[in-house]
Amino acid sequence: MSPELLKVVERAKKDPKAQMYSLARLIDPDALKRAYARIRKNAAVGEDGVTKEQYGQRLEENIQELHRKLKAGQWRHQPIRRVHIPKAKGRTRPIGISCIEDKMVQGALTEVLEAIYEQDFLPCSYGFRHGRSAHGAIRALDAMAFCEGLVWILEADIQAFFDSLNRTKLREILQLRVADQSFMRLIGKCLHVGVLDGDEFSRPDEGTAQGSIISPILGNVYLHHVLDRWFEDEVKASLVGRARMIRYCDDFVMGFERKEDAERVLAMLHQRMADYGLLLHPDKTRLIDFRRPSRRQLGGKGQSTFDFLGFTVYWRRARGGYWAIAMKTRKARLQRALTAIEEFCRRHRHDPIKLQHAALTIRLEGHFNYFGVNGNSRSMAELVLFAERHWHKWLNRRSQRRRLNWTRFKDLLKVFPLPRPSIRVQIWGAAS
Repeated sequence: MSPELLKVVERAKKDPKAQMYSLARLIDPDALKRAYARIRKNAAVGEDGVTKEQYGQRLEENIQELHRKLKAGQWRHQPIRRVHIPKAKGRTRPIGISCIEDKMVQGALTEVLEAIYEQDFLPCSYGFRHGRSAHGAIRALDAMAFCEGLVWILEADIQAFFDSLNRTKLREILQLRVADQSFMRLIGKCLHVGVLDGDEFSRPDEGTAQGSIISPILGNVYLHHVLDRWFEDEVKASLVGRARMIRYCDDFVMGFERKEDAERVLAMLHQRMADYGLLLHPDKTRLIDFRRPSRRQLGGKGQSTFDFLGFTVYWRRARGGYWAIAMKTRKARLQRALTAIEEFCRRHRHDPIKLQHAALTIRLEGHFNYFGVNGNSRSMAELVLFAERHWHKWLNRRSQRRRLNWTRFKDLLKVFPLPRPSIRVQIWGAAS
């Protein structure tokens, strides 16, 4: 972080209500160069088709020219290329892909916004913040339900949050801290940008493109005001019992000690969201009685479950006979992983075995790094078994003459073994 950014951090930390001036000057060549370095080497290309490697061949010249356009007010964000990522039940998630130069500007703006708002964000917020993670949010959830006795869980889902975010409200929220209008104009150019979806061009009036570098910090700033501060300053003061919220960007759960408090907040939450152009999903927002089952209850699992950050959370009887919080891969997320594995094996069945093995290993390791938490071994083992079966199935279809029976495939697995499921992240008893 540059010395000038450190000054912004210190001022924001010292005075939580101070407005920041002279921020646009921080988008200098060094900031643009840092933003370029943070872009992944294999990042998807925007509408102009320029890769990071191609842009970097004349990096110094390109950065100086980009900085000149920014100072002169001549920079314009090019249209965002929209792609659709498959989701569960045949649905898709629209992702916006910007050009390299636009990613650099967004990255530099994000760096400044983070310097300000990291001093404001509350401990309940875990998404897209340095030193915080989804696993940290899950640990906090485990502590909330297991140790703190907050047995009424409000599971909430905001419909199309990034597409629904009210830009006028966002600008008002930002201006509480950002007084530099030149800086605000640059943010506006990142928001008021056209979208190219195949051959169809549109210019949305609301929202910020999901997938853009600047979207996570803007989403966090929006919900910090709309949800976090409101819950901490207004809601909790009006409740009879204890309450807590855990948020990871637009995914959040609330825990309550008393049912009447939970029901009251649910009613208030609908109105609060509506005031800021947001809508809670009617089928995915619900109140759950998640109290610990009694020791006399039969069976090894509790009846109540809810979903959070790709996991299904439930009560499970531990070996000692007591009840503990358990987490398993959410059914839809597991199915998505299974489908992706099968599709890879089908499409790449004619590739060299070594390359197939390396790619499958990367996919499985990536899955385990996130979902490898206490108590989730069965879901991970199911994925490995599925991968072995479908790898064998499609390798067996490479040739009609030489079939690959199961015995020969087992020998192949000795040379090219797939990763075994393992616990990568400890959740139980580690609140964060």
